[in-house]
Amino acid sequence: MNAGLVIDILKERQLLTSEQAEEVKNQSADSSKDIAQLIVDTGAMDRSAVFAYIAENLGLDHYDLKGHSPAAEIIAAIPAATARLYKAVPVAYDGHVLTVALADPLDSQVAEDLGFALGQELKLCVADTKQILDALERIYVAGEGTGQMNDILGQLKTIALSDDDDESEANSAPIVRYIDLVLEQAMREGASDVHFEPFESEFKIRYRVDGALYEMSPPPVHLSNTIISRIKVMSNLNIAERRIPQDGRMVMTLADKDVDFRVSTLPTAYGESVVLRVLDRSSVSLNLENLGLQSELNDYIQDTIVKPNGIFICTGPTGAGKTTTLYACLREINTIDSKLLTAEDPVEYDVEGIIQVPVNDSIGLSFSRVLRAFLRQDPDRILVGEMRDVETAQIAIQASLTGHLVFSTLHTNDAPGAVTRLVDMGCEPFLVAASLEGVLGQRLLRTICDDCRQPYEPSAALLGELGLSPEDIGDKSFFTGGGCEECGGSGYRGRQGLFELLDISEPIAEMITERAPTVVLRQKAIELGMTTLRDDGLRNIYEGNTTIEEVLKYT
Repeated sequence: MNAGLVIDILKERQLLTSEQAEEVKNQSADSSKDIAQLIVDTGAMDRSAVFAYIAENLGLDHYDLKGHSPAAEIIAAIPAATARLYKAVPVAYDGHVLTVALADPLDSQVAEDLGFALGQELKLCVADTKQILDALERIYVAGEGTGQMNDILGQLKTIALSDDDDESEANSAPIVRYIDLVLEQAMREGASDVHFEPFESEFKIRYRVDGALYEMSPPPVHLSNTIISRIKVMSNLNIAERRIPQDGRMVMTLADKDVDFRVSTLPTAYGESVVLRVLDRSSVSLNLENLGLQSELNDYIQDTIVKPNGIFICTGPTGAGKTTTLYACLREINTIDSKLLTAEDPVEYDVEGIIQVPVNDSIGLSFSRVLRAFLRQDPDRILVGEMRDVETAQIAIQASLTGHLVFSTLHTNDAPGAVTRLVDMGCEPFLVAASLEGVLGQRLLRTICDDCRQPYEPSAALLGELGLSPEDIGDKSFFTGGGCEECGGSGYRGRQGLFELLDISEPIAEMITERAPTVVLRQKAIELGMTTLRDDGLRNIYEGNTTIEEVLKYT
């Protein structure tokens, strides 16, 4: 609920003093308590009075929902997923008008969207936010989503398409509810991406959890264009244009939190394929302590990111967690005395206190052009989302040599490969050696489910693929996941990083200047103590964090 509006309502009625209002306003930005509890803490009034006055100000009825258990036909008026999505509890229904309590009655857009999604005339009322959330848990028990999905799939089969007016069909209530259910289910499973894929005789919907794809019950294939159009409407894309790829973004409230989705469309032989990337800041660990770094690696990064100048690069394939690592670094140094600028394609997480610029090649706003502009903005630290070309790399090097700390990413197989990639791009080796501080190579692999972890004996052939003999492993234990309800039978739950760090020490810098190939750089780094991705993988195997198969897959 909008804290400022609530404070203004109560202050206008002289129920809060100016001092109390200021105190509540200051605390609301950082406190985990809701606005009503912060007001109660001032001693001005109790919770019930807060919501009673809000109701009176809005001209709505005030309800006490403690222990609220509406009749079955009233519950059925709002599907479980929709109720959770809009934080709406049905209170009464006369067959024509549905009385609903919203967690945020001050947000008129939510009420409008809910009425539209239900195709129903609504009458709003006000109730305690905590009582509403409790009622949602009590009335719509976990697991009802499956029944709701089956119901809506049944409704979709009856929809007949007209020859025109795509937008009208895309905004129809069953389509809106179906998309809400799909995204809520994906988020409940912890998905990182949701795929909508049209084929000749079917329309697949899959979501990625911990790197693996899982398929949902498919909707009728004749609705593929309508469903895609609905997503494009939500992300402000051109629904009439189906011949070229488009990129957009949308925000939805799912599971009581706002979730950003990055939307990408791709024209295929049977319609547009759409992928939604979940940009949920609460689902990633945006601090270094939670990345699973070994202590010496963590200490090195902590020391490097506070240096006054230089370049620090994260490298690895797409989906390896490079962005998460760099955001964690930025969060450590995001202080009042430091100016941080980022150029990203796109901006994945909004971070308070950092100037973030989305790159847009279609209008000429490339990484190199943004980076040049950054140097006139008096920055201390700069993040360049990716070094795609020699021009960007050269400007980054010049920025580092003129007193700026630069973070960036490269797509190479390992940390030493990033050095030779920069040289192969056309950067002068002596400038690379002078500016580069370190390269962190990384991968993301699945971790064994805690609920079904069990010891097992790997075969000699499997150990041979790791390059291990029975003598090497001694009495070490190996673990795998047996598969359980918590992990959906996969044996894995969650992911963690594997890391290798190339420190640009003096011997390595000399070899870079001499244009040493990757294999020679790698060997020298190992001699100097670099832990490789495979070595870090073995450590995680022995500690029971992951399996041999996962390490073989990613290293």
